Amino acid sequence: MRKAPAPIIEAQGAFENHEQQRDSKRPAEFLGTDNPRHLRAIHAIRVSPRTRETLDHIAGCSNGPELVAELRRRGLEVPCDRVPCIDRDGFEVKRGIYHFTAADRRKIRRWLVRRGNTVRRGPNA
Repeated sequence: MRKAPAPIIEAQGAFENHEQQRDSKRPAEFLGTDNPRHLRAIHAIRVSPRTRETLDHIAGCSNGPELVAELRRRGLEVPCDRVPCIDRDGFEVKRGIYHFTAADRRKIRRWLVRRGNTVRRGPNA
């Protein structure tokens, strides 16, 4: 039994003018949230970078990565740095620590100003 010949594909269409096309997945503008868990998580990460376990405890959830994914879908980046640590069994593992980028902090600051909250910058602000 013979195989059918491979179809001939001409290099046209999307690959032809790839320099002119832009990425269709632009980061969404952060429009804010009223979800209490989101608000607690945003406040906690603004204060300092947080591990998943700490974020679970502060936000009152049991699935911190999904909570962070929701914030990402709303327009924040919230990167997760993997840092080595020793677990309770003595093995070296990498745990995630969530933090905001400078762009995230600007988005949150703009949202808080639109919302009517003041942004405190220290005791002399």
